[in-house]
Amino acid sequence: ASDDGETIGHCPSCQRLFMILLLKGVPFTLTTVDIKRSLDVLKDFAPGAQLPVLLYDGEPKTDTIKIEEFLEEVLGPPNFPSMVPKYKESNTAGNDVFHKFSAFIKNQQPAQDEALQRKLLKALLKLDSYLNAPLEYELVRDPRLTVSRRRFLDGDQLTLADCNLLPKLNIVHVVCKHYRQSGVPKELGGVWRYLDSANEVKEFKYTCPKSQELVQAYHTVVRPLK
Repeated sequence: ASDDGETIGHCPSCQRLFMILLLKGVPFTLTTVDIKRSLDVLKDFAPGAQLPVLLYDGEPKTDTIKIEEFLEEVLGPPNFPSMVPKYKESNTAGNDVFHKFSAFIKNQQPAQDEALQRKLLKALLKLDSYLNAPLEYELVRDPRLTVSRRRFLDGDQLTLADCNLLPKLNIVHVVCKHYRQSGVPKELGGVWRYLDSANEVKEFKYTCPKSQELVQAYHTVVRPLK
């Protein structure tokens, strides 16, 4: 739950799973949990579990990656769309962005800020390069294509890779822009095409926490600028 204890909070793992379920087109019940209070709701079916938790036929699933694998297995073709990327590189594109962001935004040593920000920018540049590089299917359509036109990591449809990366990338931009006046640079056209495309689809837009929720969530761990 968010800071009000009821609405959807800022957890990127929760958003990741919400997106998958919506893209699969299956009904599910969402129960928010106020982590600042007693977690009695978890003790009944998943003692010691970390959020998010999926309850399926009365059985709890408590690991985000295993939940994702479970959903892909149970809700797979022919009745539900496969969300596995066609290109294995899509699974790892941008996988170090959130780690570099966390190191930068939580840094308590001002002298290290510049170096940590450079590392984050380097990770974003690497992601931008992947998003701008035409994939094989694009080159089959247009062998002269030099800059990709695809909307997402693996093509024009959201995949599991996007459900993992987009919630984190949104946090990176919103939090850095607010606390360090430096969100995702406008020069990174591939990343911005990606973010803009995400904001056009309801599965991402409707599962996003409010920007103020993200800002508030990082309030206690970010060192104020002097």
